[in-house]
Amino acid sequence: MKKIFLVLNILILSFSTQIIADTTSSIQRIYEGNKDAKITIITYESLTCGHCADFHKDIYPQLKKEFIDTGIVKIEFRHFPLDMAALNASKIAQCRNDGKSDVLNFLFSNQKKWAIGETVETANENLKKLLKDENIAIDFEKCTNNKKIEDYVLNDRIEGVKKFKVNATPTIIINNKKFDKSLNYKNLKKSIEKLI
Repeated sequence: MKKIFLVLNILILSFSTQIIADTTSSIQRIYEGNKDAKITIITYESLTCGHCADFHKDIYPQLKKEFIDTGIVKIEFRHFPLDMAALNASKIAQCRNDGKSDVLNFLFSNQKKWAIGETVETANENLKKLLKDENIAIDFEKCTNNKKIEDYVLNDRIEGVKKFKVNATPTIIINNKKFDKSLNYKNLKKSIEKLI
């Protein structure tokens, strides 16, 4: 896995030296909630990160019920892949380009089924099988080879580092300020309530 992480870092470094133009402008951000909500939460996540999967399982449902579905909060999911398997999964999550979080949430809830093995190839095969078994109509090869989506995903990661000093996942940003408390629903709720 160290080799995979090294390759990803080299890819990101070479990408960050390029000028990011309008090549990603037609790709929709994955988000939930009212676009005009007073509070915007940005979450930087890696699809192979166990803590990110825990966030989606333990915190996100309460957040959605109490603040997102009521129109108080909008949440934007940003990509921060920690390895090549996560990069490919991010491309799959983004591939339908409908702005919906269904595939993203599915990948997190089934992380233990696909994000396993010693190599990125094993994770890719697990992910392909999972998508096929669940009848999720996504062309794996087409999505993972889409340069525009790859640029979009890597741009999220670069922006996270430059703008918010993201260095771990998940990292939560609330109204452009980094959430620096222990990540649990109680602390998140308190921070949101202060802004209402």
